Amino acid sequence: MKKVAEDDPRRIVHSFKVGLAITLVSLFYYFDHLYVGFGSSAMWAVLTVIVVIEFSVGATLGKGLNRGLATFLAGTLGFGAHHLANLPGKELQPILLGIFVFILAATVSFIRFFPRMKVRYDYGLLIFMLTFCLISVSGYRDEEVLEMAHKRVSTILIGGFTAIFICIFICPVWAGEDLHNLVANNLEKVASFLEGFGDEYFRKSSEPESNKASLQVYKNILNSKQIEESLVNFARWEPPHGRFRFRHPWKQYLKIGSLTRQCAYRIEALNGCLNSDVQASPEACGNFREAFIKASSETGKAVKGLASAMRTMTLPSADCPQTTKSKNAADNLKSLLRTGLCQGIDIVEILEVATVASLLLDVLACTEKISESIHELASLAHFKRLEPDEKDGKPDLNKQKQVRQSSNSIASNHHHHIIIIE
Repeated sequence: MKKVAEDDPRRIVHSFKVGLAITLVSLFYYFDHLYVGFGSSAMWAVLTVIVVIEFSVGATLGKGLNRGLATFLAGTLGFGAHHLANLPGKELQPILLGIFVFILAATVSFIRFFPRMKVRYDYGLLIFMLTFCLISVSGYRDEEVLEMAHKRVSTILIGGFTAIFICIFICPVWAGEDLHNLVANNLEKVASFLEGFGDEYFRKSSEPESNKASLQVYKNILNSKQIEESLVNFARWEPPHGRFRFRHPWKQYLKIGSLTRQCAYRIEALNGCLNSDVQASPEACGNFREAFIKASSETGKAVKGLASAMRTMTLPSADCPQTTKSKNAADNLKSLLRTGLCQGIDIVEILEVATVASLLLDVLACTEKISESIHELASLAHFKRLEPDEKDGKPDLNKQKQVRQSSNSIASNHHHHIIIIE
């Protein structure tokens, strides 16, 4: 329990929020004056809070609005279907009700196959079908169908509003902020591996064992697609908050996340070279050692600069010195590969060196695409420009420290699995 709470303290706050919301709506059962107005339908308010309230504001808003709107529309249509079925008389009433239920259930089930409807409104479509069937079918035996529909819709709306109000105004957890920090964290993991790869690859067997575990943090990126898509879907329901304005370009985060995963897959191949049974000799590596280390470290610094700019929502510099050094190191590595300095060396070792060099150049090309996507996001989201003192290399360290501390617990809120690529 202590570890779960320490991984993300917001879980404790969320648990208290859920308890508070359920306790509030339970008052409809505890107080006679409230119970007389709603009767046993008050239990729908409790059930609504349980199924609607989620960890983030976006998830709660999405479910709450889906449930509220679907319940209202289905209740209206259910009452209308009951009224139409009564017009021809009692003999045809069950037949018409059966036809109405069949048409609506079949239509809604087919609409759920549309990808966009599935992602954003699947829960609402289910509630719509459920509520319509409950009201129209139960209305066949219960003559007070209008009163029943009114009570059910009212209690569901009250429960949904209670959950949304508590989720927004009591220690809110914004899915958009979690998504933003998650993408920035993934970029920093890529940068961390690249900065340490060169020294680790050329570490001599006689040297003490280094900490390879620090290079494995990138593995969490490989399975981050589903989490990013869920956070984007939740963030689109959220109102403007903090640094995120109305109609924030959330889809651009999916593009950056996809490019980051592509880079992580190439890093996975580089990591395999560290544990390969075929290792190039010092003679084969001698001509490339400095170029390898410089290309890897400078690329890592360039990615770390992009991650920092994205985290602080500042416009990345078009002439970043780390990016320039990274490109120069890549050009130097390419020239070494063309000069034919591998004469007299085993062909297997040559292939090993060429493979690592090719992967490094591929990673550099991928980071350039990431840089373009981040610049596009900065333009769409109107990131702020750096102040003159920050351009001179003197950023506001206190601001960066506060932003970094607020996002340390983002990745720990989700479970990741590791993919090993043969």
